[in-house]
Amino acid sequence: MRAVVLALTVALVASQQINLVPEFALDKTYVYKYEALLLGGLPQEGLARAGIKVSSKVHLSAVTENTFLMKLMDPLLHEYAGIWPKDPFVPATKLTSALAAQLQIPIKFEYANGVVGKVFAPAGVSPTVLNLHRGILNILQLNLKKTQNIYELQEAGAQGVCRTHYVISEDTKANHIIVTKSKDLSHCQERIMKDIGLAYTEKCAECTERVKSLIETASYNYIMKPAAAGVLIAEATVEEVHQFSPFNEIHGAAQMEAKQTLAFVEIEKTPVVPIKADYLARGSLQYEFATELLQTPIQLMKISDAPAQIIEVLQHLVTNNVAMVHDDAPLKFVQLVQLLRAATLENIESIWAQFKDKPVYRRWLLDALPAVGTPVIVKLIKEKFLAGELTIPEFIQALVITLQMVTADLDTIQLTASLALHEKIATIPALREVVMLGYGSMIAKHCVAVPTCPAELLRPIHELATEAISKNDIPEITLALKVLGNAGHPASLKPIMKLLPGMRTAATSLPLRVQVDAILALRNIAKKEPKLVQPVALQLVLDRALHPEVRMVACIVLFETKPSVALVSSLAGALKTETNLHVASFAYSHIKSLTRITAPDMAAVAGAANVAIKLMSRKLDRLSFRFSRALQLDFYHTPLMIGAAGSAYMINDAATILPRAVVAKARAYLAGAAADVLEIGVRTEGIQEALLQSPAADESVDRITKVKRTLRALANWKDLPTNQPLASAYIKLLGQEVAYLNIDKTIIEEAIPIATGPKPRELLKRALKALQEGIAFQYARPLLAAEVRRILPTAIGVPMELSLYTAAVATASLNVKATITPPLPEQIETMTLEQLKKTDVQLQAEARPSVALQTFAVMGVNTALIQAAVMARGKIRTIAPGKVAARADILKGNYKVEALPVELPEHIAAVSFETLAVVRNIEDPTAERIVPLVPELAVQNAQTPADYLSSEIPDETPVRATAPFHKTLCLAVPYIEIKGCIEVHSHNAAFIRNSPLFYIIGQHSARAAVSRAEGPAVERLELEVQVGPRAAERLLKQINLIDEETPEGKAFLLKLREILETEDKNVPVSSESSSSSSRIISSSSSSMSSSRVTETATIMEPFKKFHKDRYLAPHGASKAKSSGSAASSFEAIQKQAKFLGNALPPVFAVIARAVRVDHKLLGYQLAAYFDKPTARVQLVISSIAENDNLKICADGALLSKHKVTAKVAWGPECQQYAVTAKAEAGVLGEFPAARLELEWERLPLIVTTYAKKLSKHIPMAALQAGFRLERATNSEKEIELTAALPTQRSLNVIARIPEMTLSRMAIPLPVAVPINPDGTLTIHIDEDILSWIQKHIKEE
Repeated sequence: MRAVVLALTVALVASQQINLVPEFALDKTYVYKYEALLLGGLPQEGLARAGIKVSSKVHLSAVTENTFLMKLMDPLLHEYAGIWPKDPFVPATKLTSALAAQLQIPIKFEYANGVVGKVFAPAGVSPTVLNLHRGILNILQLNLKKTQNIYELQEAGAQGVCRTHYVISEDTKANHIIVTKSKDLSHCQERIMKDIGLAYTEKCAECTERVKSLIETASYNYIMKPAAAGVLIAEATVEEVHQFSPFNEIHGAAQMEAKQTLAFVEIEKTPVVPIKADYLARGSLQYEFATELLQTPIQLMKISDAPAQIIEVLQHLVTNNVAMVHDDAPLKFVQLVQLLRAATLENIESIWAQFKDKPVYRRWLLDALPAVGTPVIVKLIKEKFLAGELTIPEFIQALVITLQMVTADLDTIQLTASLALHEKIATIPALREVVMLGYGSMIAKHCVAVPTCPAELLRPIHELATEAISKNDIPEITLALKVLGNAGHPASLKPIMKLLPGMRTAATSLPLRVQVDAILALRNIAKKEPKLVQPVALQLVLDRALHPEVRMVACIVLFETKPSVALVSSLAGALKTETNLHVASFAYSHIKSLTRITAPDMAAVAGAANVAIKLMSRKLDRLSFRFSRALQLDFYHTPLMIGAAGSAYMINDAATILPRAVVAKARAYLAGAAADVLEIGVRTEGIQEALLQSPAADESVDRITKVKRTLRALANWKDLPTNQPLASAYIKLLGQEVAYLNIDKTIIEEAIPIATGPKPRELLKRALKALQEGIAFQYARPLLAAEVRRILPTAIGVPMELSLYTAAVATASLNVKATITPPLPEQIETMTLEQLKKTDVQLQAEARPSVALQTFAVMGVNTALIQAAVMARGKIRTIAPGKVAARADILKGNYKVEALPVELPEHIAAVSFETLAVVRNIEDPTAERIVPLVPELAVQNAQTPADYLSSEIPDETPVRATAPFHKTLCLAVPYIEIKGCIEVHSHNAAFIRNSPLFYIIGQHSARAAVSRAEGPAVERLELEVQVGPRAAERLLKQINLIDEETPEGKAFLLKLREILETEDKNVPVSSESSSSSSRIISSSSSSMSSSRVTETATIMEPFKKFHKDRYLAPHGASKAKSSGSAASSFEAIQKQAKFLGNALPPVFAVIARAVRVDHKLLGYQLAAYFDKPTARVQLVISSIAENDNLKICADGALLSKHKVTAKVAWGPECQQYAVTAKAEAGVLGEFPAARLELEWERLPLIVTTYAKKLSKHIPMAALQAGFRLERATNSEKEIELTAALPTQRSLNVIARIPEMTLSRMAIPLPVAVPINPDGTLTIHIDEDILSWIQKHIKEE
């Protein structure tokens, strides 16, 4: 009985439970009203937005139980570009009419238990239109469970399989079932999206843990009514938001907002009838990418006749970029690339055949084709090279760029492989290397797009490596390793390990460079599978039987795997007993530099390094730079999500003076992504091995002997083996090796005849002949510098795109003509040096370089039919014309350069940046609407984010936009009558929020113009140099220096002193002036130095000068005069002759002047004098303008072999300001030392003002640098710096400045200083090397 009651109860409950499957009965047509909206912009009202709207009636009827038809009735498309929400949507009438036939074709789809299955449509329905239908079907996708009200699952939808959260509730009063579905589009098991230009970037997950640049979410709300066999969807609303900012989103972000409503209207009896056509299977609910992949979002073109349009754009670029670059040349170049993407192989071949013999057109095509990035271009370039229509340089340039830009699918990979194996390519090693490296890069790109890429793709390279190993073909092994390194596939780990030393392989018999290349090939694998590489790298680092360089390179790879704390600590512990100081120094410096890393992706490594560094010996910190080092520096700004990092590795060898290897790498971070931008490496392995076999490798000899033996070994390069590279270098872009070079004996032997043979002389002859006839040269070079795109579908079935484009075009026109008197002989090689000296060469050149660059950042809808987006557009255009004439009269020692007037454009430089909302459609291109994102007059509601969520309407306070900033600054350059102006305009949205994004959006521009100022015109600017006895004749104004001892001099000084004292009274903060301008601090102030040291309790002894004949005089030389001689005093030398020009002619003269139409002298002249008996040099710079006595005088003398003194004075007659500098060698205690003293009488106010400000920061900076600081009563007008060498590898420093003394002892030096305790040098030029150099020069 109990069993019967229980069964009845269960049956009753089951009969009352509602079936949640949406119902569409077989004999009914369900009519819904549908509206979809997609808008892009900033969320604040009062700013511009761009978007589209789709409205229609939707008819749904069942064909069978699980098959349905859907038809759109009266579809309408609207577009929007205006101020939201004030401006209305505008009907896109022409576009709606063009698509009406397609839009109203019924589609068929499978639907069972609320899940959409396959989709069917006739061939006449384009993917774009079908995706709009998918947007409606996506609303119908419901995975409803009967037993759970709240649950989560990965649900398939139009945008992929994403995390979806369901909440089901029942409104019993209204007899409704409410279903809420939310999707986190940032967490998808399978996300439908396309990335272009991001294959070589790494996702920095740690960068976006706390702050994100892209946030995507969707919310679905359903109201359902119970029906006979299920439920009826009465109303469905969808809200989806894609929010993006290159910075932290808390500072504001642009967003794409999608909204959908599907509201039930009625049930009709008339069924939906399919058209008479085959309904083809068109996939599932998932979005299907269409032509938007080939469509750039920055312009919309209707491509009706691609070949004709290509020719039209090509002719425009050629015609309008000759004398100077056209404003819109970058945009036209992008247009050319887009047209080429739409063209067929036959079209492009036809265009190539038409223009290949026209050099200018040919260059434009060869620059544009690689940027196209389609497999068609790879095939075209291959065919044209094999047909002999491309030169080797053209082919390499085109191929390198093409392989980086092309989509890496299986067909393209096979095409690249066939190119690498072609016999013509195989005969040219450099070409084969480029193709093979590109093949590895193609596999890497393919594996980014298809993570399950098969290892079979690498089978040809694995076989190549195996064959090369069996034949001991070192170049082939190296090439195979570099290709595997580019590919970075985990399946290559085993083949690479066969070439690693210490892995129970025969790799130890391979050259060291192969072992190093094998380790470096693990780096890209380590980024994908760090756990596989870490034990291998650690084992190599710790294996003391291996070569130190191998261990240090393994250390680089180990830290690129981002090891854990335990692993780094294990390494640090093992290095405690390390016997090789190079390995210990390298690892210690690497770990220490990692402790300072701030980049988020290296935060865990930085923490591990901070733990490990405490386990290592601090003695390693004192090792000099002659030991191997690693250095890493970085900067990361979390609020802006931007950063940069630099790494440098120097691997040295104890036996030689040259480093074995140097590697430098730059890394960048932006918006949650990271990339190794550039890496350059140089190795000197062949030179090192040659040096190790030479006596220079003897550890028992001193470093100077090693230097001499090293130079001698390098001189005997002809004795090196032919099959061994002397050096090698490589370059990586975005983590991919694009080129490498091995320099061996054969290359040098081939290069020497080329450089010294008849060919360079013939080239020189042709160049000189061309110069005499005149050269006219025009060149233009376009570049698509960046094309980064992310395309992802929205809920309504329309794709949105985030993209960045940068294109530039540079042009240059050059006209050069030379006049040579007397004319050069026909046989230039017979010309002697004496003939050359008698030659007068006049050269006139005019150049007009110009550059135009445009950058576009786009967020919005991008299809072949309609574009609606917010866009940031930046433009830069510069034109820098110049015209110069030069003359060289070698016989007379006269050299002159003249800058001549040239026609200037209105603006020599213009920079602009603006943010816009743009909408355009293909059927009505003239109706394009562009609206500034920030209107000139904007009123904002000062609401907080909380206000938007509040149900109460707060009191709205209008915030009016600030007036645009506009300013023009002009500066006229005196004498030459040239005026430069900068005009700046700026208008932003910072009035809304004080954050970086709102400062950027708006309109900003700056323009620079150069024009002639008011006043007499300038004919030319001259710079003339006259050397030799004619120098005095070229001076335009006689130079006289006032003598202080004459009555005129005394009167002048008295007047000047009165003026200066008046200035001091007017300016209390001015530098202290001495009461007597003739007071001079004695240079021989050793007693003063001694007293200062005693007062400051410095541990150093007083500085003692060398006697002028002590130590440094050569053996056997006659003794010079005693130190008490008058000639040893700089002041005495000056008294003998105040101005050397009174008795000596100038050695050379330099005149810089402006030649004006009124013939007024304006400019400056420099005269240099040299008095050999007193070893005195004097330079006098003076104005050539009339009644201008401003001069700069520099006077210096070598008083002895250990002392030099110089004085620089300036002002009227060089009497207003003066600084004296003295440098001398001596001893400090027992150590060789040098001292530099700076003394001044009076300095300009600006110098003293900034010096006082700077002095406040000296104590802190000194303490941070490890200096000891003591307060002292040092001279207020003197700075003294003393440096002593306790050893050849350490330095003691004492600095005495006003009010304080700084000192630091035992500063380690990176290299040994070859100075003995007695001051003599230990370095000598080896006679054998000197004679070899002289002999080599004579042979040449």
